[in-house]
Amino acid sequence: MSSIPERVLNDGRRIPAIGFGTNEVTGSIGRTAITSAIDLGYRLIDTARNYRNERDLGIALRFASVDRRQLFISTKIPGRYHGFDETITGLHKSLDDLGLDYVDLLLIHWPLPRIDKYVDSWKAMIELRDRGLVRSIGVSNFTQKYLQRLIDETGVTPAVNQIELHPYFPQPEMRAFHQQHGIVTQSWSPIGKKSDLLAQPEVADIAGQHAVTPAQVVLRWQVQLGNIPIPKALDARHQAENLQVFDWSLTDAEVERLSGLERGRLWGGDPVTKEEF
Repeated sequence: MSSIPERVLNDGRRIPAIGFGTNEVTGSIGRTAITSAIDLGYRLIDTARNYRNERDLGIALRFASVDRRQLFISTKIPGRYHGFDETITGLHKSLDDLGLDYVDLLLIHWPLPRIDKYVDSWKAMIELRDRGLVRSIGVSNFTQKYLQRLIDETGVTPAVNQIELHPYFPQPEMRAFHQQHGIVTQSWSPIGKKSDLLAQPEVADIAGQHAVTPAQVVLRWQVQLGNIPIPKALDARHQAENLQVFDWSLTDAEVERLSGLERGRLWGGDPVTKEEF
């Protein structure tokens, strides 16, 4: 199996170039899937307070086959913990459930502009980072406008912005903004879950050309665009396949062909209007 490269964040820390997503990965089945992923080589494990599985992840981590210091654990602050004091409280609840002294990456899950407390949460995250309870800080589902406001009002640029990104929604303008500001792009739902993306003739044709799976084609597309995909897979075989995207490459024409599948958002997650608490 290919080793996983690392990316350097704008704070100097390193992050694996692919991660394991845990949305809806819960209970004993979830714990087994997380354990399998770690055993196979995943080191970046992505969760969120609203996934309701931080405790399951914590149990899996206690029995992990590698030392905690070799893992990169990421979680997210939900809407009900927006605000300075609330964000600090939320992080402590996450640490308690995870059974950890720190997380490697803390994200604001959604900006919630109507509530307009994301800057206060960002200031709290800066303090949490300074206290050593968080190693790196970033956001999720932020637009250029919201990112720029964080930068302008605090002088601290997010290390990561995790956004919906797949060939149906490649987000070239956001990726360009990230690159300009040294923000790493993470992709949630990187293979377009519950859509027909993997069945598209273009994807199937490219998979045949390289003797790989359609999912591997899309994940390789992510990697070549400079994104960090966070695929989810409960099955160990699929978990292993998703890691095998670093020892081969797509042609520039194939990358463009996949990007040409653009349709737009798949699940209505517009950061301007989407609210979760």
